[in-house]
Amino acid sequence: MLLSKLSVILLVLLNTNFNNSLMNKRFASFLSLLSIICITANAQPGTGTKWTPKGDAYYIESQNSILKFDLKSQTFSIVIYANKFIPAGLSQPLEIANFNFTPDQKQVIVFTNAKKVWRYKTRGDYWILDLRTNELKQLGKTLPEATLMFAKISPDGQKAAYVSNRNIYVEDLRSSKIKQLTKTNGNPKLINGTFDWAYEEELSCYDGFRWSPDSKKIAYWQLDASDIKYFNIINNTDDIYSKVTPIEYPKVGEDPSSCRIGVMDVKRGKTRWMNIPGDTKQHYIPRMEWAGNSDEIMVQQLDRKQQVSKIMYANAKTGDTKTIFEETDEAWVDVRTIWHDDNPAGWEWINDGQDFLWISEKDGWNHLYKISRDGKNISIVTDGAYDVIDPLMYDKNTDNVYFTASPDNAMQKYLYRVSVGEQGTAERITPLNQEGTNTYLIAANGKFANHLFQNFYTNVVREWVTLPDHKALDERNGVNSKIDPIKKAASNIRFVEVETKSGVNIEGWMALPTNFDPNKKYPTVFFVYTEPAKQIALDDFSAGKNRQYIGSMADDGYIYISVDGRGTPAPKGSSWRKAIYKNVGIINVKDQAEAAQELMKKYSFIDPTRIAVHGWSGGGSTTLNLLFKYPDMYQTGIAVAAVANQLTYDNIYQERYMGLPQEDMAGFIEGSPMNHVKNFKGNLLYIHGGGDDNVHYQNAEMLINEMVKYNKQFQFMEYPNRTHGIREGEGTTLHLNTMFTKFLKENCIPGGQ
Repeated sequence: MLLSKLSVILLVLLNTNFNNSLMNKRFASFLSLLSIICITANAQPGTGTKWTPKGDAYYIESQNSILKFDLKSQTFSIVIYANKFIPAGLSQPLEIANFNFTPDQKQVIVFTNAKKVWRYKTRGDYWILDLRTNELKQLGKTLPEATLMFAKISPDGQKAAYVSNRNIYVEDLRSSKIKQLTKTNGNPKLINGTFDWAYEEELSCYDGFRWSPDSKKIAYWQLDASDIKYFNIINNTDDIYSKVTPIEYPKVGEDPSSCRIGVMDVKRGKTRWMNIPGDTKQHYIPRMEWAGNSDEIMVQQLDRKQQVSKIMYANAKTGDTKTIFEETDEAWVDVRTIWHDDNPAGWEWINDGQDFLWISEKDGWNHLYKISRDGKNISIVTDGAYDVIDPLMYDKNTDNVYFTASPDNAMQKYLYRVSVGEQGTAERITPLNQEGTNTYLIAANGKFANHLFQNFYTNVVREWVTLPDHKALDERNGVNSKIDPIKKAASNIRFVEVETKSGVNIEGWMALPTNFDPNKKYPTVFFVYTEPAKQIALDDFSAGKNRQYIGSMADDGYIYISVDGRGTPAPKGSSWRKAIYKNVGIINVKDQAEAAQELMKKYSFIDPTRIAVHGWSGGGSTTLNLLFKYPDMYQTGIAVAAVANQLTYDNIYQERYMGLPQEDMAGFIEGSPMNHVKNFKGNLLYIHGGGDDNVHYQNAEMLINEMVKYNKQFQFMEYPNRTHGIREGEGTTLHLNTMFTKFLKENCIPGGQ
């Protein structure tokens, strides 16, 4: 709804003189908001912001035109009108899902007709607009419609490469001659230049090939999923006969797809395979890029258990490899953080390629390190008892690196910078009065940043600021103008902290009812997630708000609480995050229950006879475990898309956090909710999508069998063909939220007593 309204306004703007200074001032804040929406709403992940060569402006698409936003003046101008994107013989412009300029800015490549592969729209059609001749032509014209993926122009601007049906093609832009570079040889499970389900979902791997700087070679991933079994998703509603959709899905304990890296000579069409050591079925290669030249590539390799990470160079001509950095962990080594939005490598080259920046937890905290190109010199850049949350940008002009952190409050986030070459204390850039959650998109020239601010009483505010002084370009509409002490005082949100019986300090937020009376007792609803994928108890505007509840929980007389325990990705050090190793469904569930016990002791207005809990995905699993393992504490629960049996989930995620079931099955059994059904004695609403390709619907059926076995009565809802987010289909969200609200009100009676 928001985007459609913005589009209407933009249509007016596009028919307005963009040189009119009054218009620029009037709509500056609106356009700044629009720019963020356009920046972050890419059809393909990892494509990044479209900066100009100088980094002082960026391009966005709107209404199939391309606009340029100048950072200094904070004004837009149209650089390519929509009519330039009308193919010959047609009357309407292409619907642009994404675009990129060539480095010389002489051509623009457009992604359209976007279709989903797994979660994201990564296949479709590509067109090239030559800005010198205004010629618009389609790439891969002889290939099946909407099958092209990740089309990229070679650095010399002469060719385009793309993936279609799991093979890599190269096309001469002058002659339109297409050459198939890889062949599956009749094996539909041989994957070139892209990835299987698990690699995409758990390692954030999408685009699987890279042009060499000299435009003569392409380095690419090849996965062989031949031994990966299909998991079949059944569609019973779109026809009178069921339709089966098979997905290559490696369950925990099953070998992953075989993975190797090849370097293709584009002219000769021959591949040199890199001699990366080890069994190709017992490792992962989550990151690979050219190492600043056309002679070698840089690769990150993880072992099957994800406890050993190696960075190595591979010689593009010989295939020989050399490891230059290695780290190990008794739990797991994270796939290295992707840097700013146009660098998917996980490392950042500095000092003209003589060093690179890398994130590691090897000293117990998530820190930045500078590593020399040969790996012989390693020095810490961010030193201290705090975590780097997100590395954002290295500014070569000042030798400073920008990152976010929150040393004193794990529920908040701020911008910092530190010198790379000179050892020193990190400097906080975010003003002290802007307490809450701060996120940044830093311009390519390092002089500007788009700042997004929010806290528990301030809705999202966006502004452009200069760096490093953090001054708003439009102070009248900036963050400082929106921070209202009156709203803070009037908020129903309180932050809570308790020490559990196990000696763990746990923090979170508590939303009190409207017209709260501390002498009454109120029903309390806990919102949970608890797994390594995300932190939910944050000082942001979502605190105290429930997207599944129709109406106001506070007005209806509920207390709403969320706390994050061990295992969540809070910036509290690696020991906090990795306490969950081999204990998913155990340690995290214990922390939630013990925190709830302490909260009930601390706050007499919490009614212990009206306690409910809800969550989605990992939060759904936690909800079930809390209901089943602590039946005397939690009377009511609503679990959505839950993993009822950990043995049904994918190998990369589950083995990272639980190890191999062949070696230690005990944790998988203890952590799976379905194995504790016999203890249940409360009220449960269980919801699952029949087309869930992430947490498969089989979890629901396995749980149902156990509930039947022990004669446990509960309410169940399947949404046919809906995926993990259960959003598809007319009326779905309203139906789910209505059911959620009704069930909660009927089984956890609202209001103070």
